[in-house]
Amino acid sequence: MKRNSVIIDEEKISSFFFDGMTLAIGEPAPMSIVRLCLQKKIKKLTLIASGIALDVLIAFGQVDKVVSYIAAGIPGTPILPFYRRAIENNEVEIWECDEGILTSGLEASGKGLPFLPWRGGIGTSIPELNKDLKIFNDPITNEKLIAVPAIVPDLAALHADKSDRYGNIQHSRGPGWLDLFLWRASRKSVVQVEKIVSNEEVRSNPWATTISEPTGIIQQLWGAHPLYSRGNYIMDKKIIEKYFVLASAAIKNDNRQVYDQFVNEVFLNSKKHSDYLDKIGIERLLELSEYPT
Repeated sequence: MKRNSVIIDEEKISSFFFDGMTLAIGEPAPMSIVRLCLQKKIKKLTLIASGIALDVLIAFGQVDKVVSYIAAGIPGTPILPFYRRAIENNEVEIWECDEGILTSGLEASGKGLPFLPWRGGIGTSIPELNKDLKIFNDPITNEKLIAVPAIVPDLAALHADKSDRYGNIQHSRGPGWLDLFLWRASRKSVVQVEKIVSNEEVRSNPWATTISEPTGIIQQLWGAHPLYSRGNYIMDKKIIEKYFVLASAAIKNDNRQVYDQFVNEVFLNSKKHSDYLDKIGIERLLELSEYPT
């Protein structure tokens, strides 16, 4: 049977975006795809995400609702500045959950079920804050459980180490903890990879394959920058720290001019991913190599 390539380009990924969609962003975030979403000015997003991807999309008014278990940035960074302000000012709706509730909802979608039961959260305020969560008595043991409704993203945007042209994805050092849930739950999935390898290489180590048959794959070297890619490069702390300093100052001083200039320069003004890499510079990118020569 002939197999078809699932390699796509940035234009095709852009066609998957639409106003009002539910977008799930993996860990680490595929920042080249996040930049596309910013550039296309997609509105009224329901966003399943954390970290800088979540914060910058909120900052530019693209998010109506957040499904997130965490308000922090990334290791070594403070609480997300624009996310925090949006929540405090009721500018976005928050779907309260913890990690177990989130993964239960995603797993329900992946299994084609309307809900899955979850024990965690009983005795806490989460069911009061999130009216979609229903407490019920287990018909077998009569134990109180939470019914978590299926969470169905329209698109999962993920990052991985490599793939063959047919979409057999392999993660160096394993996938992000949420990525497999997002892939199984979503109507469509796009995986940004650092390299595309032969099918023979994938078949030589089949147990390393973590995801198969996504809607599409796109090769973007340093595609997670300024975040990290396991086995390839580390986080660019200079850019991450500058982002949080400028975002915090913008909110504190009620003046976004410097913050907007920074985000436009780093994230928005590059028409293609290659333009973005040219802007960062090969010298800086090589400094971030996890295995410098």
